[in-house]
Amino acid sequence: MKVSENMAGYIDHTLLKPEATEAQIIELCREAVKFGFFSVCINPSYVKTAVQELRNSDVKVCCVVGFPLGATTTAVKAFETAEAVENGAAEIDMVIHIGVLKDKKEDYLAQDIAAVVKAAAGCPVKVIIETGLLTEEEKIMACRLAKKAGAGYVKTSTGFGPGGATIADIMLMRETVGLELGIKASGGVRDRETAEQMIKAGATRIGTSSGVTIIRT
Repeated sequence: MKVSENMAGYIDHTLLKPEATEAQIIELCREAVKFGFFSVCINPSYVKTAVQELRNSDVKVCCVVGFPLGATTTAVKAFETAEAVENGAAEIDMVIHIGVLKDKKEDYLAQDIAAVVKAAAGCPVKVIIETGLLTEEEKIMACRLAKKAGAGYVKTSTGFGPGGATIADIMLMRETVGLELGIKASGGVRDRETAEQMIKAGATRIGTSSGVTIIRT
């Protein structure tokens, strides 16, 4: 099957704006069902709402933790994760501590990710490394540590930092993690052509708030 024929199945339909209302989250869920997106990606406070709205569908609920800065403590990230899973989230997208990465404190980062993986209780964890803030060496380190800590995916961006997903970053991430981990391209993916390029470069999931536009074009 061509990518273009199954594009919806790659998409995490995303709404993470601080001003997002419950009505908008419900609409997001209804769009996800209508177009067959893989999941909705939302903030923790709306997980119960989304789970209820999606209860009779195959669309999963993905919840962000430590979002968008990643600078909360490990204990807080683990608590957010456990609560999200208890409330029905099926996937977790966590933000690493960027400053700690830049300080090359590998043990701290590995433990930070591993704690979230443990709290997720078997639900896939995607590790957001915020590529726009990193050197190539730091991107490689972050991907290597995510794999070591048992994450299921590495993810490019929060969408709130500088830049977003690039073909070069997706290729570097795939080279670093091999075929064992998924890769989520997120940040700036707003049209079908870009989404298809990301998938061809090695992405296995697309995080975007433009899912409806992508499918309709």
